Amino acid sequence: MASAKLADNFSQHPYSRLDAAIDATVRVNADRNDLEGRFPRENLEALAQAGWSGVLNDSRFGGLGLGHIDFAEAANRIGQVDASTGLIYVMHVGAAQTINLYGSDDQKERWLKAKDGALLGTYSTSERATGGHWWYNLSEASRDGDDYLLDAKKSFTTSSGQADFYVVQTRTPGAKDQADIVFLIVDGKSPGIESKPWNALGVRANHSGPIQYTSVRVPQRDRLGAEGQGKEIIYNGVSPVYLIGLGAVWEGLARGVFNAAVKHTASFVHKDRNKRLADYQAIRQELGAAKVLVESLRPWRLELAARLDELWRAGKPQSEILIPLTEFKVHAAEVANKVAAAALTVTGGYGYHRGPIERSFRDARAAIAMGPSNIIARDWIGKSLVGLPLELFYEGGE
Repeated sequence: MASAKLADNFSQHPYSRLDAAIDATVRVNADRNDLEGRFPRENLEALAQAGWSGVLNDSRFGGLGLGHIDFAEAANRIGQVDASTGLIYVMHVGAAQTINLYGSDDQKERWLKAKDGALLGTYSTSERATGGHWWYNLSEASRDGDDYLLDAKKSFTTSSGQADFYVVQTRTPGAKDQADIVFLIVDGKSPGIESKPWNALGVRANHSGPIQYTSVRVPQRDRLGAEGQGKEIIYNGVSPVYLIGLGAVWEGLARGVFNAAVKHTASFVHKDRNKRLADYQAIRQELGAAKVLVESLRPWRLELAARLDELWRAGKPQSEILIPLTEFKVHAAEVANKVAAAALTVTGGYGYHRGPIERSFRDARAAIAMGPSNIIARDWIGKSLVGLPLELFYEGGE
Protein backbone atom coordinates (compact mmCIF):
# COMPACT_ATOMS: atom_id res chain seq x y z
CA MET A 1 0.00 0.00 0.00
CA ALA A 2 2.77 2.45 0.94
CA SER A 3 4.64 1.73 -2.31
CA ALA A 4 1.49 2.32 -4.36
CA LYS A 5 0.83 5.65 -2.64
CA LEU A 6 4.42 6.72 -3.18
CA ALA A 7 4.24 5.81 -6.87
CA ASP A 8 1.06 7.87 -7.24
CA ASN A 9 2.70 10.82 -5.52
CA PHE A 10 5.70 10.64 -7.82
CA SER A 11 3.48 11.52 -10.77
CA GLN A 12 3.34 15.04 -9.34
CA HIS A 13 6.08 17.66 -9.41
CA PRO A 14 8.34 17.15 -6.36
CA TYR A 15 7.81 20.69 -5.03
CA SER A 16 4.05 20.30 -5.35
CA ARG A 17 4.28 17.17 -3.22
CA LEU A 18 6.46 18.97 -0.70
CA ASP A 19 4.11 21.94 -0.39
CA ALA A 20 1.09 19.66 -0.12
CA ALA A 21 2.71 17.74 2.76
CA ILE A 22 3.63 20.97 4.54
CA ASP A 23 0.19 22.55 4.17
CA ALA A 24 -1.89 19.46 4.92
CA THR A 25 0.14 18.04 7.78
CA VAL A 26 3.12 20.04 9.08
CA ARG A 27 1.23 23.33 9.39
CA VAL A 28 -1.83 21.70 10.93
CA ASN A 29 0.12 19.92 13.67
CA ALA A 30 2.66 22.62 14.56
CA ASP A 31 0.95 24.35 17.48
CA ARG A 32 -0.37 21.16 19.04
CA ASN A 33 3.01 19.43 18.87
CA ASP A 34 4.66 22.44 20.50
CA LEU A 35 2.06 22.67 23.26
CA GLU A 36 2.22 18.97 24.08
CA GLY A 37 5.93 18.44 23.37
CA ARG A 38 4.71 15.80 20.94
CA PHE A 39 7.10 14.26 18.42
CA PRO A 40 5.84 15.11 14.89
CA ARG A 41 5.72 11.57 13.54
CA GLU A 42 2.86 12.32 11.14
CA ASN A 43 4.79 15.26 9.66
CA LEU A 44 7.81 13.10 8.94
CA GLU A 45 5.69 10.35 7.42
CA ALA A 46 4.04 12.91 5.14
CA LEU A 47 7.44 14.23 4.01
CA ALA A 48 8.64 10.67 3.41
CA GLN A 49 5.49 9.84 1.41
CA ALA A 50 6.21 12.91 -0.70
CA GLY A 51 9.72 11.55 -1.35
CA TRP A 52 11.54 14.42 0.34
CA SER A 53 13.17 12.45 3.15
CA GLY A 54 15.43 11.09 0.40
CA VAL A 55 16.04 14.40 -1.34
CA LEU A 56 19.82 13.84 -1.69
CA ASN A 57 19.72 10.06 -2.07
CA ASP A 58 20.45 8.51 -5.44
CA SER A 59 17.40 7.14 -7.27
CA ARG A 60 19.01 3.67 -7.03
CA PHE A 61 18.34 3.89 -3.31
CA GLY A 62 14.85 5.28 -3.57
CA GLY A 63 15.78 8.96 -3.44
CA LEU A 64 14.92 12.02 -5.48
CA GLY A 65 18.53 12.44 -6.59
CA LEU A 66 18.38 16.22 -6.09
CA GLY A 67 21.01 18.56 -4.66
CA HIS A 68 21.72 20.93 -1.81
CA ILE A 69 19.77 23.75 -3.47
CA ASP A 70 16.63 21.63 -3.25
CA PHE A 71 17.41 20.32 0.23
CA ALA A 72 17.94 23.80 1.62
CA GLU A 73 14.78 25.06 -0.09
CA ALA A 74 12.81 22.22 1.53
CA ALA A 75 14.28 23.01 4.95
CA ASN A 76 13.37 26.66 4.44
CA ARG A 77 9.77 25.87 3.49
CA ILE A 78 9.31 23.50 6.41
CA GLY A 79 10.92 26.00 8.78
CA GLN A 80 8.39 28.64 7.75
CA VAL A 81 5.63 26.70 9.50
CA ASP A 82 7.44 24.56 12.10
CA ALA A 83 11.07 24.82 13.20
CA SER A 84 10.87 21.58 15.20
CA THR A 85 9.99 19.53 12.12
CA GLY A 86 12.53 21.52 10.11
CA LEU A 87 15.37 20.61 12.47
CA ILE A 88 14.38 16.94 12.56
CA TYR A 89 14.33 16.99 8.76
CA VAL A 90 17.79 18.58 8.56
CA MET A 91 19.29 16.04 10.97
CA HIS A 92 17.70 13.18 9.04
CA VAL A 93 18.89 14.38 5.63
CA GLY A 94 22.31 15.13 7.13
CA ALA A 95 22.62 11.61 8.52
CA ALA A 96 21.49 10.17 5.18
CA GLN A 97 23.93 12.34 3.25
CA THR A 98 26.79 11.23 5.49
CA ILE A 99 25.89 7.67 4.53
CA ASN A 100 25.66 8.73 0.87
CA LEU A 101 29.19 10.14 1.02
CA TYR A 102 30.93 7.52 3.17
CA GLY A 103 28.63 4.49 3.30
CA SER A 104 28.61 1.23 1.37
CA ASP A 105 25.86 0.19 -1.03
CA ASP A 106 24.77 -2.35 1.57
CA GLN A 107 24.33 0.42 4.15
CA LYS A 108 22.40 2.56 1.68
CA GLU A 109 20.10 -0.36 0.87
CA ARG A 110 19.41 -1.14 4.53
CA TRP A 111 19.16 2.37 5.98
CA LEU A 112 18.18 4.70 3.13
CA LYS A 113 16.12 2.59 0.74
CA ALA A 114 14.42 0.27 3.24
CA LYS A 115 10.69 0.74 3.89
CA ASP A 116 10.33 3.05 0.89
CA GLY A 117 12.77 5.51 2.42
CA ALA A 118 10.62 6.01 5.53
CA LEU A 119 13.30 5.16 8.12
CA LEU A 120 14.15 8.20 10.23
CA GLY A 121 17.81 8.93 10.87
CA THR A 122 19.66 11.52 12.91
CA TYR A 123 23.07 12.58 14.18
CA SER A 124 24.19 11.72 17.71
CA THR A 125 27.41 13.58 18.40
CA SER A 126 27.55 16.11 21.26
CA GLU A 127 28.61 15.13 24.78
CA ARG A 128 27.93 17.02 28.00
CA ALA A 129 31.59 17.07 29.03
CA THR A 130 32.55 19.11 25.96
CA GLY A 131 29.40 21.24 25.70
CA GLY A 132 29.01 23.10 22.43
CA HIS A 133 32.24 21.56 21.10
CA TRP A 134 30.14 18.75 19.62
CA TRP A 135 32.97 17.52 17.36
CA TYR A 136 35.18 16.67 20.38
CA ASN A 137 34.21 13.38 22.10
CA LEU A 138 35.55 11.71 25.21
CA SER A 139 33.58 8.48 24.72
CA GLU A 140 35.40 5.57 23.08
CA ALA A 141 34.04 2.39 21.49
CA SER A 142 35.47 -1.00 22.39
CA ARG A 143 35.66 -4.29 20.48
CA ASP A 144 33.97 -7.62 20.95
CA GLY A 145 35.25 -9.84 18.19
CA ASP A 146 34.30 -8.22 14.89
CA ASP A 147 31.63 -6.09 16.56
CA TYR A 148 31.88 -2.73 18.30
CA LEU A 149 30.48 -2.02 21.74
CA LEU A 150 29.32 1.56 22.15
CA ASP A 151 29.28 3.23 25.57
CA ALA A 152 28.51 6.93 25.39
CA LYS A 153 26.36 9.63 26.92
CA LYS A 154 25.22 12.13 24.30
CA SER A 155 23.78 15.39 25.57
CA PHE A 156 21.65 16.61 22.65
CA THR A 157 20.39 14.20 20.00
CA THR A 158 17.51 15.38 17.84
CA SER A 159 14.83 12.66 17.55
CA SER A 160 16.27 11.02 20.67
CA GLY A 161 14.37 7.82 21.35
CA GLN A 162 12.39 8.28 18.11
CA ALA A 163 14.90 7.65 15.32
CA ASP A 164 15.19 4.38 13.44
CA PHE A 165 18.95 4.85 13.20
CA TYR A 166 21.61 7.09 14.73
CA VAL A 167 24.84 8.18 13.06
CA VAL A 168 27.01 8.18 16.17
CA GLN A 169 30.43 9.73 16.57
CA THR A 170 32.89 8.34 19.12
CA ARG A 171 36.59 7.60 19.48
CA THR A 172 38.04 4.57 17.74
CA PRO A 173 38.80 1.64 20.07
CA GLY A 174 42.31 2.24 21.43
CA ALA A 175 42.28 5.75 19.96
CA LYS A 176 45.69 7.38 19.56
CA ASP A 177 44.30 10.83 20.39
CA GLN A 178 41.14 12.96 20.35
CA ALA A 179 41.03 13.16 16.55
CA ASP A 180 41.04 9.36 16.12
CA ILE A 181 37.30 9.10 15.56
CA VAL A 182 34.97 6.47 14.16
CA PHE A 183 31.35 6.81 12.99
CA LEU A 184 28.86 4.02 13.58
CA ILE A 185 25.31 3.53 12.28
CA VAL A 186 23.34 2.38 15.30
CA ASP A 187 19.98 0.63 14.98
CA GLY A 188 17.46 2.58 17.06
CA LYS A 189 15.96 -0.69 18.32
CA SER A 190 19.26 -1.99 19.71
CA PRO A 191 19.25 -3.03 23.38
CA GLY A 192 21.10 -0.60 25.66
CA ILE A 193 19.74 2.67 24.25
CA GLU A 194 18.03 4.93 26.78
CA SER A 195 16.66 8.36 25.93
CA LYS A 196 15.70 11.02 28.45
CA PRO A 197 12.75 13.44 28.22
CA TRP A 198 13.06 16.71 26.31
CA ASN A 199 11.43 19.72 27.97
CA ALA A 200 12.78 22.98 26.64
CA LEU A 201 11.88 26.61 26.00
CA GLY A 202 11.51 26.18 22.24
CA VAL A 203 11.54 23.61 19.43
CA ARG A 204 9.65 21.51 21.94
CA ALA A 205 8.60 18.85 19.43
CA ASN A 206 12.05 17.87 18.14
CA HIS A 207 12.99 15.69 21.14
CA SER A 208 16.64 16.76 21.31
CA GLY A 209 17.11 15.17 24.69
CA PRO A 210 20.02 13.23 26.19
CA ILE A 211 20.60 9.67 25.05
CA GLN A 212 22.79 7.00 26.59
CA TYR A 213 24.31 4.00 24.83
CA THR A 214 25.28 1.21 27.23
CA SER A 215 27.23 -1.67 25.68
CA VAL A 216 25.28 -1.24 22.45
CA ARG A 217 26.47 -3.81 19.93
CA VAL A 218 27.19 -2.49 16.45
CA PRO A 219 28.24 -4.95 13.74
CA GLN A 220 31.29 -4.08 11.68
CA ARG A 221 29.10 -3.78 8.58
CA ASP A 222 27.61 -0.64 10.16
CA ARG A 223 30.87 1.19 10.65
CA LEU A 224 30.69 4.29 8.46
CA GLY A 225 33.91 4.75 6.53
CA ALA A 226 37.17 3.58 8.05
CA GLU A 227 38.43 3.69 11.61
CA GLY A 228 40.19 6.98 12.22
CA GLN A 229 38.37 8.62 9.29
CA GLY A 230 35.94 10.38 11.58
CA LYS A 231 37.69 13.74 11.53
CA GLU A 232 37.40 13.84 7.74
CA ILE A 233 33.74 12.81 7.98
CA ILE A 234 33.07 15.64 10.45
CA TYR A 235 34.58 18.23 8.12
CA ASN A 236 33.30 16.98 4.77
CA GLY A 237 30.32 14.76 5.56
CA VAL A 238 28.54 16.07 8.66
CA SER A 239 29.22 19.80 8.84
CA PRO A 240 28.45 21.18 5.34
CA VAL A 241 24.97 19.66 4.92
CA TYR A 242 24.16 20.38 8.57
CA LEU A 243 25.14 24.05 8.37
CA ILE A 244 23.29 24.85 5.13
CA GLY A 245 20.21 23.04 6.43
CA LEU A 246 20.34 24.69 9.82
CA GLY A 247 20.63 28.16 8.32
CA ALA A 248 17.76 27.41 5.93
CA VAL A 249 15.43 26.42 8.77
CA TRP A 250 16.16 29.65 10.64
CA GLU A 251 15.69 31.61 7.43
CA GLY A 252 12.34 29.88 7.05
CA LEU A 253 11.34 30.74 10.61
CA ALA A 254 12.21 34.39 10.00
CA ARG A 255 10.14 34.54 6.82
CA GLY A 256 7.22 32.66 8.35
CA VAL A 257 6.94 34.85 11.44
CA PHE A 258 7.43 37.96 9.32
CA ASN A 259 4.56 36.95 7.02
CA ALA A 260 2.35 36.30 10.05
CA ALA A 261 3.15 39.75 11.44
CA VAL A 262 2.40 41.48 8.13
CA LYS A 263 -0.91 39.62 7.82
CA HIS A 264 -2.02 40.65 11.31
CA THR A 265 -0.96 44.27 11.08
CA ALA A 266 -2.65 44.66 7.71
CA SER A 267 -5.96 43.25 8.95
CA PHE A 268 -6.36 44.31 12.58
CA VAL A 269 -8.23 47.59 13.01
CA HIS A 270 -8.29 49.88 16.06
CA LYS A 271 -11.99 50.72 16.08
CA ASP A 272 -11.52 53.83 18.23
CA ARG A 273 -9.40 55.42 15.50
CA ASN A 274 -10.57 53.32 12.55
CA LYS A 275 -6.94 52.59 11.72
CA ARG A 276 -5.21 49.34 10.90
CA LEU A 277 -2.00 48.60 12.76
CA ALA A 278 -0.30 48.97 9.39
CA ASP A 279 -1.51 52.57 9.19
CA TYR A 280 0.94 53.57 11.94
CA GLN A 281 4.34 54.71 10.69
CA ALA A 282 6.16 53.13 13.63
CA ILE A 283 4.69 49.70 12.78
CA ARG A 284 5.63 50.05 9.11
CA GLN A 285 9.20 50.98 10.01
CA GLU A 286 9.55 47.87 12.20
CA LEU A 287 8.22 45.73 9.36
CA GLY A 288 10.50 47.43 6.84
CA ALA A 289 13.58 46.75 8.95
CA ALA A 290 12.52 43.10 9.38
CA LYS A 291 11.94 42.71 5.62
CA VAL A 292 15.47 43.87 4.84
CA LEU A 293 16.89 41.27 7.23
CA VAL A 294 14.76 38.44 5.86
CA GLU A 295 15.68 39.20 2.25
CA SER A 296 19.41 39.13 3.06
CA LEU A 297 19.33 35.34 3.51
CA ARG A 298 17.90 33.76 0.36
CA PRO A 299 20.59 34.85 -2.15
CA TRP A 300 23.34 33.76 0.23
CA ARG A 301 21.68 30.38 0.79
CA LEU A 302 21.32 29.76 -2.93
CA GLU A 303 24.95 30.70 -3.58
CA LEU A 304 26.30 28.42 -0.85
CA ALA A 305 24.02 25.51 -1.80
CA ALA A 306 25.07 25.80 -5.44
CA ARG A 307 28.71 25.75 -4.37
CA LEU A 308 28.11 22.61 -2.29
CA ASP A 309 26.56 20.92 -5.32
CA GLU A 310 29.55 21.90 -7.47
CA LEU A 311 32.01 20.47 -4.94
CA TRP A 312 29.93 17.30 -4.54
CA ARG A 313 29.77 16.70 -8.30
CA ALA A 314 33.51 17.34 -8.64
CA GLY A 315 34.35 15.00 -5.76
CA LYS A 316 36.05 17.83 -3.89
CA PRO A 317 36.00 18.38 -0.11
CA GLN A 318 32.93 20.38 0.86
CA SER A 319 34.85 21.76 3.82
CA GLU A 320 36.37 24.24 1.35
CA ILE A 321 33.47 26.56 2.24
CA LEU A 322 33.10 25.64 5.92
CA ILE A 323 33.67 29.20 7.15
CA PRO A 324 31.17 30.79 4.73
CA LEU A 325 28.63 28.13 5.76
CA THR A 326 29.31 28.97 9.40
CA GLU A 327 28.83 32.67 8.65
CA PHE A 328 25.46 31.88 7.05
CA LYS A 329 24.37 29.90 10.11
CA VAL A 330 25.33 32.78 12.42
CA HIS A 331 23.53 35.39 10.35
CA ALA A 332 20.40 33.26 9.86
CA ALA A 333 20.20 32.61 13.62
CA GLU A 334 20.49 36.30 14.43
CA VAL A 335 18.00 37.32 11.74
CA ALA A 336 15.50 34.76 13.06
CA ASN A 337 15.77 36.21 16.57
CA LYS A 338 15.52 39.84 15.45
CA VAL A 339 12.59 39.26 13.11
CA ALA A 340 10.69 37.13 15.64
CA ALA A 341 11.17 39.88 18.25
CA ALA A 342 9.95 42.51 15.79
CA ALA A 343 6.90 40.38 14.98
CA LEU A 344 6.09 40.11 18.67
CA THR A 345 6.45 43.87 19.05
CA VAL A 346 4.18 44.91 16.18
CA THR A 347 1.46 42.37 16.97
CA GLY A 348 1.25 43.21 20.67
CA GLY A 349 -1.05 41.08 22.79
CA TYR A 350 -2.12 38.98 19.79
CA GLY A 351 1.45 37.85 19.15
CA TYR A 352 2.14 37.32 22.83
CA HIS A 353 -0.60 34.70 23.16
CA ARG A 354 0.15 31.05 22.48
CA GLY A 355 0.40 30.56 18.75
CA PRO A 356 2.71 30.75 15.71
CA ILE A 357 4.30 34.13 16.54
CA GLU A 358 4.97 33.37 20.20
CA ARG A 359 6.18 29.88 19.24
CA SER A 360 8.56 31.31 16.65
CA PHE A 361 9.96 33.72 19.23
CA ARG A 362 10.79 30.81 21.56
CA ASP A 363 12.01 28.52 18.77
CA ALA A 364 14.37 31.15 17.38
CA ARG A 365 16.37 31.27 20.59
CA ALA A 366 17.61 27.73 19.93
CA ALA A 367 19.33 29.03 16.80
CA ILE A 368 21.89 30.98 18.84
CA ALA A 369 22.90 28.01 21.00
CA MET A 370 22.89 25.18 18.46
CA GLY A 371 26.43 24.06 17.79
CA PRO A 372 28.50 25.70 16.73
CA SER A 373 26.95 28.36 18.95
CA ASN A 374 27.08 31.85 17.54
CA ILE A 375 29.70 32.84 20.11
CA ILE A 376 32.02 29.97 19.13
CA ALA A 377 31.29 30.43 15.43
CA ARG A 378 32.10 34.14 15.44
CA ASP A 379 35.46 33.33 17.03
CA TRP A 380 36.16 30.84 14.20
CA ILE A 381 35.29 33.51 11.67
CA GLY A 382 37.56 36.01 13.40
CA LYS A 383 40.42 33.51 13.59
CA SER A 384 40.13 32.74 9.89
CA LEU A 385 40.25 36.45 9.10
CA VAL A 386 43.55 36.99 10.90
CA GLY A 387 45.18 33.70 9.92
CA LEU A 388 44.90 31.89 13.26
CA PRO A 389 44.14 28.15 13.55
CA LEU A 390 40.65 27.09 14.65
CA GLU A 391 42.04 24.69 17.32
CA LEU A 392 39.11 22.31 17.17
CA PHE A 393 41.14 19.26 18.19
CA TYR A 394 44.67 20.48 18.88
CA GLU A 395 46.02 23.61 20.49
CA GLY A 396 47.64 25.60 17.70
CA GLY A 397 46.18 23.30 15.05
CA GLU A 398 43.38 22.95 12.50
